[in-house]
Order: sequence, then structure tokens, then C-alpha cells
Amino acid sequence: MAIQLPEGPFKPNWDSLSNYRVPDWYQNDKFGIFIHWGVYSVPAYGSEWYPRNMYQQGSKEFAHHVATHGEHTKFGYKDFIPMFRAEKYDPDHWADLFRKAGARFVVPVAEHHDGFAMYDTELSDWCASKMGPKRDLIGELAEAVRKQWLVFGVSTHRAEHWWFMDGGMQFDSDVQDGQYAGLYGPAQPRDSQPNEEFLDDWLARTCELVDKYHPQIVWFDWWIQEPAFSSYVQRFAAYYYNRGAEWDRGVAINYKHGTFPPEAAVYDIERGQLDDINPHFWQTDTCVARKSWGYIEDERGYKSTSQLIGDLVDIVSKNGALLLNVGPRADGTIPEEEEALLLAIGKWLNINGEAIYDSRTWKVFGEGPTEVTTGSFTDTKRQMFTERDIRFTTRGDILYATVLAIPEKNEVTIQSLGSSLRLLTKPIDKVELLGAGSLKWSQTMRGLKVQLPAEKPCEHALVLKITPVSD
Repeated sequence: MAIQLPEGPFKPNWDSLSNYRVPDWYQNDKFGIFIHWGVYSVPAYGSEWYPRNMYQQGSKEFAHHVATHGEHTKFGYKDFIPMFRAEKYDPDHWADLFRKAGARFVVPVAEHHDGFAMYDTELSDWCASKMGPKRDLIGELAEAVRKQWLVFGVSTHRAEHWWFMDGGMQFDSDVQDGQYAGLYGPAQPRDSQPNEEFLDDWLARTCELVDKYHPQIVWFDWWIQEPAFSSYVQRFAAYYYNRGAEWDRGVAINYKHGTFPPEAAVYDIERGQLDDINPHFWQTDTCVARKSWGYIEDERGYKSTSQLIGDLVDIVSKNGALLLNVGPRADGTIPEEEEALLLAIGKWLNINGEAIYDSRTWKVFGEGPTEVTTGSFTDTKRQMFTERDIRFTTRGDILYATVLAIPEKNEVTIQSLGSSLRLLTKPIDKVELLGAGSLKWSQTMRGLKVQLPAEKPCEHALVLKITPVSD
């Protein structure tokens, strides 16, 4: 499949791509849902990396697979595909849930490292429209999401497929059977670089996703940072950005590490955050569960609603967005615990969303004792936020101060708003608690002291709306 670059303002080089601008909708919407769902949801063991680890001799997944399903020559990963039926998949229910959660964009995994496409591709027979459920799972969700007036995106992890199944080349397994090469792929050593055939196929598949589903986000995992991908990444970005201009829709690419210049796409941190305001809009992708992105049958270790809301507020205060993952079962149902977490976040956003949506950063992101370190895989290592941890956002002249835990006493003091610091350019007219109304307050050199009502409007973080005196 030859890729012809569409006409448009972007050329496949970094100088041209650095003229990219993040769309307003993305900077306004702040909160989206990520979905890891695929054939790996059938074994539901370990993590979504089961297809790789089941071929890694000595791993717990290898031992589990042999004990549960038999030898790899008799039952390989391909044999889970007929068991992936998605018989209870209701994309309209998913989209309704995501809207009630307060999400504004939805990004399902279109293809994970395992090489099984969840969409209707013309470039492989190993896809959900031709095997397993025999449905275009991505296309159906795109339609349902847009009916709810949410933005639709996709993620593709195809790059990692170059090496993902390499363990199966080290012993007698079905990975070595040529009739399954379309699924198991090259299965090359992890420290090798992909060849031209694989890279051309990667580009063709990714452009096919763009043309078929018109996503407004394309999320990439980390391996496209490898040197062999550099020119292909630039070609794809020009292709996609020009398509976005043709559609007259703002589009965005998510990347990790240093794959793109910061001006050319939206930087994404996996399971981690930043410790300060970033001048470039960025994103955290993380999960409601601690153990796995995909569904597993044993206890997944769910985060609390307060932790997820605290992370959302912290990220937004630093010019970021949160992409929060759920992992549906193989039958297409979202676990009840995950639905409950999403609905609890939505309930909080119904009261406090004006401090999140359409907001922008302030002069400082916040204050408080809890340290948030910059980097990936740190989201479960830090302490919970406390009542002294406060985060700021703005909408026009209005300042929002979100107290990240319910204070033990019915008062809060915000040190950053003390008159001695002079961070406020206008005098305060009134202070309100979202969901409750006006409050009594006083300002000294040491801070803004606010009296809170005994009955709180929500169970988690509290948002103070600080309105200045009008001109």
C-alpha cells in the first residue's frame, strides 16, 4: 500500500512539523478515557503483555499457560482468538458511561503489541472484523462516541510488534509456524531495528486508521523513538496533520520520550506526572488499576476516587490532560468496580468541572507538602494528597483553588494568596465553594483564610472559586 502525502500545510520534516498547534478542544477538554481491550482479555492473567510473556520461558505466564492451556505447539496465542467473542459488547453503553464520567474524549487501543487489529483492516486477516467477534469494534465505538458529542481517537502499538513475540522463537512453539506469521509477525530480537518492509507496513496501517476512522488523537507507545522510525514518524505526522486540515478538525499525536520535538506533538507520560507547569500542553496516561492495563481475573488493585481526582486536578494545574484507562472483559463488559470509579469522577465533575474544563494555568500550579516527581511509573509511589495540597487553575479573571483533601476543620488557609506575595493582581470580591455558595474569608500577609460549611458538597476535593473585584 503506497502512501501518498495529502496536500496541506505540513511537510515531512521537523521544521515544518514544528509549526503544529495543539487544538483548542484538547486544551479545553482535559479528561479522556483510554481502553485496553483485546484477545489478551481472554486469558485475563498477568497483564495485557500475556501474549509476549506466555512465550518467555521461566515467566509466571509461561508456567500458567502450560498448566492451564497446554504446550505452546498445541495451544498458542492464536487459539484464544475464537474465544474472544465480545458477545456483550455495547458501544452505546460505553459511550454513555464515558459521558457520565465527565470525559470529553475517548481513545481505544486499535492494535496492541500482540498484532491483532480491533478494527476492519484491509492489510491483515488477523483482525476483529474477520475473526473472533467478527465485528468492527473500533468503528462501532467511534460511531457511539460521536453520538454522545465526544471526541474520538485511537492508539496503535504496532511498532512494538517487531519483537513482541520473539520468545516463541527460542523453543518449539506455534510462533515458528509460517502459516501464523500474519499474527505473530517478525518476532525479531528486541535489540534489533525494524526493516523497511515492516516500517512500510507500519506506516500503511497507521494511515489506514486515520483515513477509515478520522480520529482526532493518534496515541503512540514508546518504541517509535527508535532511529529506524524517524523518517516514517515525520511522514505520518505530515500525513495526519494535513488530513486534519482537510477535515477542518483539530488533531493531535501523543508521543513518549523524545520522539517528537515538543512543538510538533503532545508529550505523554505513562503512569506519571510533572512537578511543575509545562509551557507545552502535555498528557498523563494512567489506569484505574495498579497491576494491569487490560482485564485480569485476579485482584487488580484499584486506585481510589480521591486519588484519581487528585491526579486529574494536579495534572490540569500544570497544563496537562488526563487519559484514564479501563480494561473491559473479553465479553465486552466493563468491570463493575471500574464503572463505579468513572461515575464517581463524573459526579465530582458535575459540581466542580468549571475548575477543570476550559481552564488554564495560573502563575504557580499550587502549594502543599506532597511531592510529585517528574517521570513515568511514579503514580503509585507517592503519598496521597492532603488538605494542605492546593492546586490552582483559571478561567479569565476567576481563580480556582482546589483543596485536594477534605480539611479536618471547617477552614482552609491558602498561603500563596497572602497579600505579601502579591500574586493576585486584583483585590478579591468574593470567595465561593462550588456546590455550596459564598463563604466568609479574610486575607492577611500570611494567606487567604476561608471558612468552610459543615456540610460539604462532595466527598473528595473541594473547589474554591475566587472572583476579583470587577474593573
